[in-house]
Amino acid sequence: MADRLNAADLCTRNVTVVVQSMAVDEAARLMREHHVGSVVVVNETEQGRVVLGMLTDRDIVTGIVARNVDPATVHVEDAMSAELVSAREDESIVDVLSAMRRKGVRRVPVVDGQGVLVGLLALDDMLEVIADELRLVAQAIEGGREREARTRP
Repeated sequence: MADRLNAADLCTRNVTVVVQSMAVDEAARLMREHHVGSVVVVNETEQGRVVLGMLTDRDIVTGIVARNVDPATVHVEDAMSAELVSAREDESIVDVLSAMRRKGVRRVPVVDGQGVLVGLLALDDMLEVIADELRLVAQAIEGGREREARTRP
């Protein structure tokens, strides 16, 4: 990488969002409709969508369904992950990966300096870039071996 990638470079900008007062079953329908495993919980403000938390399919299954609670009777704010883990848009991918590992999450909302949603960054997004970088490293190693074989038979 010539330039150091940051969270804003890799995040998905088209993010499915919900508000705290939405019923969990409605949020689940949105997740199914948009083929996503999580939604970002936001508060709509004049500055934009301020991130409050995340609601994942796992939150719904383990916190609601497995406890035999009717998801139509629970609001998103009562089911969403309690601790918000987010990344600043200018944060390096290395720093984001470290935070994700420490906090045990696979997806983080990316926010600007005011906490306004910029996008969503998932491990899958980073894995693709890292795999490309590793492929370049492997090609460089192979090129060195070929050069050695040509110049020193």
